[in-house]
Amino acid sequence: MMAAVLYGREDLKIEKVEIPAVGAEDLLVRVKVALTCGTDFKVWRQGYHARMITPPALFGHELAGIVEEAGEAVRHRFRPGMRVVAANSAPCNECFFCLKDRANLCEDLVFNNGAYAEYNLIPGRILRENVMEIPEHLSFVDAALLEPLACVLRGIEETGVQAGDTAVVIGCGPIGLKFARILSGRGVRVIAVGKRSSQMKAAERVGAAAAIDCSKTGNVVASVRQLTHRRFGADAVIEAVGTPTTWQWATQMVRCGGTVNLFGGCPRGTKVEFESSALHYSEITIKSSFHHTPRFIRKALDAISRGEVSARDFVTGEIRLSELPDLFQHMKNRNGQLKVAVMP
Repeated sequence: MMAAVLYGREDLKIEKVEIPAVGAEDLLVRVKVALTCGTDFKVWRQGYHARMITPPALFGHELAGIVEEAGEAVRHRFRPGMRVVAANSAPCNECFFCLKDRANLCEDLVFNNGAYAEYNLIPGRILRENVMEIPEHLSFVDAALLEPLACVLRGIEETGVQAGDTAVVIGCGPIGLKFARILSGRGVRVIAVGKRSSQMKAAERVGAAAAIDCSKTGNVVASVRQLTHRRFGADAVIEAVGTPTTWQWATQMVRCGGTVNLFGGCPRGTKVEFESSALHYSEITIKSSFHHTPRFIRKALDAISRGEVSARDFVTGEIRLSELPDLFQHMKNRNGQLKVAVMP
């Protein structure tokens, strides 16, 4: 089969590799669509991910497809030709963190890569926890939004945003726009912060009440607070970029007693300074959200099935697998693509 193999920093090749052998509890899926994402782009730029992937390795983690072969122990659940969508990991359900209902922090979290390929082997644990049949009315590309949406839904629950609140979303990439779509659809007034006119238009298209272009604003914090009740600041701020500056903005845009979710991860070793008295005397709650759990994978599929999100709002292009290395190179130049559907 043809597959994308990551060898290191900005070193991605499309190669012919063996189709994986199917174990008794495994599932071999013929990939119909894989989606690019910001995490994959960061991994490509850095050449590794501390938890997800160690090169050389098959690459990509958002996919939907058709069952090609099921291991003998799982044939009662999965039949050839069944349309399925899979998450990229699964917890052990036995460790300290799993038993504390923090399965996203599992000490033995199993990851699966290789979405950018003609076939993907899904190991037994992920099959048990995080593989589901795609409802008949959903397209493969809609279903493939599952994994990042699950992360977003968990982030929203962790932040505690309620209908009627004002929430700032910093970052108008695919993740930030998903936050804006879900929150606005649930009665939250969303102020989006991004850069470039295309991002502002995208944020407004998915439901943001206001969109601020930080590249054209002298004081972005003041501009945001200007749009809140008595300039108090937002009830919640979700940071979906992952830089020291945007982390600092988040704590400055939130009101007293509000909540900040540092959803966007900074590179390892990054140091960020905060004004401690402002955090303390304003009783600001700071949280961070990493990854998803099986519960949110199911919530995500339900949200997609109900039409709460749609690929038409996020998937802005389509390429063949052979074009993937060139696409990542173009993405370095901010080519305006949100998510691209990769067709093997």
